[in-house]
Amino acid sequence: MLVTAAPMLTACGGDDSGSGGKVTIEWMNIATTEPSQSLFPKIAKAYEAQHPNVDIKATSLENDAYKSKMTALVASGDLPDIYVTWGGGVLKQQIDAGLVKDITSDGAKVLGTMTDVSKKAYTFDGKTYAVPYDMGMVGFWYNKKLFKDAGVSGPPKTWTEFMDAVQKLQGADITPIALAGKDKWPGHYYWAYLAMRIGGMQAMQQAAQSNDFGGTAFIQAGEKLKQLADLKPFQEGYQNAGYDTPGGHSASMGAGKTAMSLMGQWAPAVMKDASGKDLGEDLGWFPFPTVEGGPGAVTDVFGGGNGHAVSKDAPPEAVDFLTFLMNEQNEREFVTSGAFMPVVKGAESALTDENRKMVAEALKGSTGFQLYLDQAFPPAVGAEVNDSVALLIAGKKSAQEVAQTVTKVAKDQ
Repeated sequence: MLVTAAPMLTACGGDDSGSGGKVTIEWMNIATTEPSQSLFPKIAKAYEAQHPNVDIKATSLENDAYKSKMTALVASGDLPDIYVTWGGGVLKQQIDAGLVKDITSDGAKVLGTMTDVSKKAYTFDGKTYAVPYDMGMVGFWYNKKLFKDAGVSGPPKTWTEFMDAVQKLQGADITPIALAGKDKWPGHYYWAYLAMRIGGMQAMQQAAQSNDFGGTAFIQAGEKLKQLADLKPFQEGYQNAGYDTPGGHSASMGAGKTAMSLMGQWAPAVMKDASGKDLGEDLGWFPFPTVEGGPGAVTDVFGGGNGHAVSKDAPPEAVDFLTFLMNEQNEREFVTSGAFMPVVKGAESALTDENRKMVAEALKGSTGFQLYLDQAFPPAVGAEVNDSVALLIAGKKSAQEVAQTVTKVAKDQ
């Protein structure tokens, strides 16, 4: 069950914690779909019940609207007390601007319960600036029934097998892939993963150090993605499709109209919420295939998680609330909801779904980890990655042009 108002669940000492007096905490998140749309408010109310002096004012925005809002808020220098972050270069830019609170000490109680990998994207120079609440990786979610109908024997292990599967699905009059072309960010997953498989983690590390995306791995990644796009494997109208909108990426996958979706650990819950249907045992998962001849291993993973950062002027109650949010019972509720992957040590025991267990095992056994490129680098670079890859998929930009424009923006930062 969800946390109650029992005193034993108070995070840091109950009403005596923090600054005293009436306190308002502004919390901006991305809880626009179930189960977080219901879970977050319930947990906030439970905290308020134990802390009558605290009023939590939450604002929930869809991903792209959230990113746009945050860009404006960062420019103004006035951030919410608590806000969602994916870490990496975006968070680092906010830290360098003096907008984020170092919670290494104040948040030690809750951070001490977290797995090391879940904190990695939020830690700089030995200091931690956010509390994770979800952690996972991107992989292919697929419809087993549609694979069987098309004569695809099982999850492809190589890029050649993947391309063969796409063509078999098309031959059976089945749309192979769901893609939110309007939102752009889902498309960059292909480019990033292909570059990782072709050049290995070394290619990603060199790009991060030199801000140069002109290497062979990135050029070839663009070329292979272009070959995929030329097959026209995406659902009709994908260019105007949103990720979690009616009739969009997740809805088409959840309704059984497309066979595959390259997406993160949250995908099944969003599919169900967007389509109103549950694929049940027909839903499967497999890691991004290897590319023949490339040093990138299937155990090199691409992804990230969600965390909450605290603005520099936030009251002490903000960190206290995040400690409460991620206590043992709430973490178990998150994990069993089907939308979140464990970040608290030992919470993986709450996983019951076989697909989510596969994701957890893949992450646990990973030999390399790359944060989403639109978060690993400063915002301008991430935006250019998403825009350029979208143009590549649409046939309006070459692989070389993508590499050149992303490199130019990266070097200008």
